[in-house]
Amino acid sequence: MIGTSADHAATKEVPAAWAGIGPARWSAGPVPAMTWRMSATTLPSSLTTLSMRARLALIAASHRRLTGRPLVPPARDPVQALWAAPRAIIAHGIEPDPIFFFGNRFALERFEMTLEAFTKMPSRLSAEPMLREERQALLDRVTRDRFIDDYSGIRISATGRRFRIERATVWNLIDEGGAIHGQAAAFDRTIDLPEAGGV
Repeated sequence: MIGTSADHAATKEVPAAWAGIGPARWSAGPVPAMTWRMSATTLPSSLTTLSMRARLALIAASHRRLTGRPLVPPARDPVQALWAAPRAIIAHGIEPDPIFFFGNRFALERFEMTLEAFTKMPSRLSAEPMLREERQALLDRVTRDRFIDDYSGIRISATGRRFRIERATVWNLIDEGGAIHGQAAAFDRTIDLPEAGGV
């Protein structure tokens, strides 16, 4: 469940950790909270190109290949199924500082971001600074073991809301030739946490 994030006030200050991400830089002022809310049925045009459809197909194919389980039910349009899935599905590439290339509607609502902003963000910035070593240890474990299905960790939204992911599956994006194209994660269990320094 996404929790109560949609019920909060209309604007929040952007935390310093998110400043200057991508060409469309975060401003120092408030960000309208409603701008990241997405339709479950309307597929963003950036996800409909042939190259992006191929990348997204690899998310589902790799999950099935490594875990033996389908990520989403069979559908006429698998990209639409990923977008509208009732769990967060996110993926990053293999850049030196890996950048998210996909987040579905559930994930964007949890991270309180638009798809455009999310896909300009280095994935390490989804964790608080003091937790990034923990996150890197997770990614190293996935690289070694190819997938895990018991990850728990703390993440932070664009408006500074902290939440804990529980029992996430994280896997390598591996094509039929064995080449790695990135990593992906899926989760549907999150717990809202107090702000840092709160009780």
